[in-house]
Amino acid sequence: MSDYDRNVAGRWNPSVARSQAAIDQGLRTYMLSVYNYMTLGLAITGAAALGIYMLSVTTDPSLAAGRVAGGIMLTQLGYTLFVSPLKWVVMLAPLAAVFFLSFRVERMSVTAAQITFWVYAGLVGVSLSTIFLVYTHESIVRVFFITAASFGALSLFGYTTQKDLSGMGTFLMMGLFGIIIASLVNIFLGSSMLQFIVSVVGVLVFAGLTAYDTQRIKEMYFEGDDVAVMGKKAIMGALTLYLDFINLFMMLLQLFGNRSND
Repeated sequence: MSDYDRNVAGRWNPSVARSQAAIDQGLRTYMLSVYNYMTLGLAITGAAALGIYMLSVTTDPSLAAGRVAGGIMLTQLGYTLFVSPLKWVVMLAPLAAVFFLSFRVERMSVTAAQITFWVYAGLVGVSLSTIFLVYTHESIVRVFFITAASFGALSLFGYTTQKDLSGMGTFLMMGLFGIIIASLVNIFLGSSMLQFIVSVVGVLVFAGLTAYDTQRIKEMYFEGDDVAVMGKKAIMGALTLYLDFINLFMMLLQLFGNRSND
């Protein structure tokens, strides 16, 4: 009798069943908030990227302030953002925003955290607008849908699996640091083979991180959290999955995107 199913009492106890149902409903609401924040962040990024690109290129030589590879003519805004020294501000601003949000979120209100996340998503969109100069628009759209389908499947696996994925965390973080170091080195080497290796490894790492982070975000849920704490957890969870999606998209784009000047 000592090894009987200890959950039997819970299954037949109405109060326990109601408590479990409340937790399940609370968890679904929490995860839905995470995905809604992430999706809206991606929409802001996409709108910002496309909007900046459209304002940065022209077909009128009289409005052109410069050209880039492929003979694309840039407006004064495009030249300022993509060619002038201000391009470094455009590249580094999202990094500053994500660090600010990560270190300050506990002292922020939920509204302030939301606004910071939206601003960050917009800054990422500005910095990513250059992909429209490098890759064909058709390949960008194709890779985006490949990324969305892959991300959805991986995140669903992370949410539903009963397997503990925490053991993957160390290896995935090691892979992430390896990608960062190799990418920095390749800035100076300019090796297409190293870039290919980085992209392949990057796809594997961010695919794993998508499942791992989803499970970790799910486990962050606590029924006793107040509205403010729950809201901040949802925003930080959305930021984590947003970064996984963006990086997976960029790695796949480097592998399967068609360059405009090819």
